[in-house]
Amino acid sequence: MISERPLQLALILLIEAAVGYPDAVYRRVRHPVVWMGRAIAALDRSWNKGCEAVRRIAGVAALAALVGVAGVCGWALERFALAWEPATLVLILAGATMLAQRSLHEHVSAVLRPLESGDLPAAREAVARIVGRDTHELDSEGVATAAVESVAESFCDGIVAPAFWFLVAGLPGLFVCKLINTADSMIGHKDAQHRAFGWAAARADDLMNLVPARLAGLLICVAGARGFRVMLRDAHRHASPNAGWPEAAMAGALRRQLSGSVSYDGVPAHRPLLGEGSRPDAESLRSALRVYWRACVLLWVAVGALAWLH
Repeated sequence: MISERPLQLALILLIEAAVGYPDAVYRRVRHPVVWMGRAIAALDRSWNKGCEAVRRIAGVAALAALVGVAGVCGWALERFALAWEPATLVLILAGATMLAQRSLHEHVSAVLRPLESGDLPAAREAVARIVGRDTHELDSEGVATAAVESVAESFCDGIVAPAFWFLVAGLPGLFVCKLINTADSMIGHKDAQHRAFGWAAARADDLMNLVPARLAGLLICVAGARGFRVMLRDAHRHASPNAGWPEAAMAGALRRQLSGSVSYDGVPAHRPLLGEGSRPDAESLRSALRVYWRACVLLWVAVGALAWLH
């Protein structure tokens, strides 16, 4: 089973890029990440209570329980595929639901189209669906910056990290990776409500992305044919130990300046600048999507080479 993972991952990547997650299926059964989100939200409502120490312990316990369920589900599907060879298709389709190549392109393209046509309100509305910062007062450069950063960071979180953990630990690793990433996005915040309860989710996400973030940055630099110097110089400036790598790489690949001051729920947040040059515009966002797809192709080639070697 371990020796088959590169070939399985190659099929997962290609199927997801070609088909994505069909809307008809989403309308009927939603998406596995939605199921994960509902479970996280339920535990947040029921367990996130008491003093800070109690909340932290509860957060660790909640994450451990959810990781256990995700891991067991992945293990059971793998055992099923091992016992009955035709079920390998189920394994591959289940894996494909956990990647986001196509959906990321669609969400960012939904920002690019109104941005290019000059419809700033629509561009703000579209970018608000993929970023957590306040968007209602962003100018066109602010919208483009937010979308470019989302392309870079989500390339790691939504594609490279789950692919990496599938290679390392199969379907259980992939499911656990997505569970932790979802938990971090929902509760891994530093606000009073989640600072303690979401601590475990945030730290686990940092650990899960430690290697994938650097691989993602490398792929972006190769895809953009530049950016190594900026990535190595600026990645550590980011508040996250991981997000700075793909974002700085994209800044260098585009020769644009990313990050800077934003606000979350009306609270200003200053972030050190990444890269150099002017701020991104609509053309920069289109270039970022081209770099993104080239980086995806490089990932396919690397996984295909592993499959061939095996």
